[in-house]
Amino acid sequence: MLYYSTNNTLETVSFKEAVMRGMPRDQGLYMPTEIPRVADRCNPKDLTFQEIGYNISKEFVGNEIAPNKLKDIISSTLSFDAPMVSIDKNVEMLELFHGPTLAFKDFGARFMARVMEHFVSTEDSKLTILVATSGDTGSAVANGFLDVEGIDVIILYPKNKVSNIQEKQLTTNGKNITALEVDGSFDDCQSLVKSAFVDRDLRGSMNITSANSINISRLIPQSFYYVNSLKYIDNIVFSVPSGNFGNLTAGIFAKAMGFNISRFVASTNINDVFPKYLKNKIFTPKPSVETISNAMDVGNPSNIRRLNTIFSNSVSQINQEILSWSYSDKQTLEALKFVHESCGYILDPHGAVGYLGARSYLKKFGSDGKVVVLGTAHPSKFIDSIEALDISVPIPDQVKEVLNKKKLAVSMSKTYSNFKDYILSR
Repeated sequence: MLYYSTNNTLETVSFKEAVMRGMPRDQGLYMPTEIPRVADRCNPKDLTFQEIGYNISKEFVGNEIAPNKLKDIISSTLSFDAPMVSIDKNVEMLELFHGPTLAFKDFGARFMARVMEHFVSTEDSKLTILVATSGDTGSAVANGFLDVEGIDVIILYPKNKVSNIQEKQLTTNGKNITALEVDGSFDDCQSLVKSAFVDRDLRGSMNITSANSINISRLIPQSFYYVNSLKYIDNIVFSVPSGNFGNLTAGIFAKAMGFNISRFVASTNINDVFPKYLKNKIFTPKPSVETISNAMDVGNPSNIRRLNTIFSNSVSQINQEILSWSYSDKQTLEALKFVHESCGYILDPHGAVGYLGARSYLKKFGSDGKVVVLGTAHPSKFIDSIEALDISVPIPDQVKEVLNKKKLAVSMSKTYSNFKDYILSR
């Protein structure tokens, strides 16, 4: 399989180069030259989660990783399950937060870490990963890459805009993990990372890559759980809490592979550039606004470029596959309270936004079918917002362990020259 930039379809690179470079020099995003029809030879009802992961990934990796090694990578990546829980008669919650950092991003981060570790082990060089996070990406990447030889990780997160538990998870590791507390928004953090990738001086002095969903190796494993869900329900409608739109793009990949997925709901908070894009057919980025569903506080989603590429820059085509609604913090909290009172289930704020998207879909199209909401994070990561509703949230052991650790973070302005000086001085 070869990969091209969304800005240049003519120049292609290998899977290894796409992963290790992270982002093309022309500031596009890498896409596979084709999305293989995996469903033609892969029935999820006959396979384990790990077998599904292997069958999908081998199509995108090709012969660049030996089959036995790839199976080991998949086995390590999918060492925890993604169960489905009924919320009500028409809504199911796909729980993607049973990994080490209690967030769906554990799937992508663990796969990426093991793939990069394999490629780095074949070379006599050091790799530096730059990753911007609005919350859960940073902790998942930190956990996935901790103690990986030959790889340093620098995580940029917005000051005072992630939850206390998220901050603890991404700032208490030390060793090969460095956290930069940026005085700005997630969009500022993402802008610093993107600027670094096109800085010839920086790239000439060190090997850098990304671990955000701009890296294609993050999206491939996120498609696994969409396909695995088809064991339980056919022709699924998925409601996806959406910020940078990597998770939803992975779902679109799964459908393009031929799997029996009906439609998608891109559920957003008041950072609503995508719903407005589908309505007005003009994509207009804007500064992000802080909400209680902070991982979705993105005003310029990177993966819109991949979606536009998949759908030939046709908003009409996108509208046939994806619906999108946005919701306020007030609506989010009301959904949290309603679900807990009606069935005892505790949503996190992102799952609550996904639940609202599911209800909007059912209201529009009738309540005969089912909608599967992607549960992207454990509610304990947002305990302050939830317990303000007099809902008692159980605290998992891995959260208790991190709360007493010392924060290790470097303060950083949002000015690129300061960021570049810091990187070069290391």
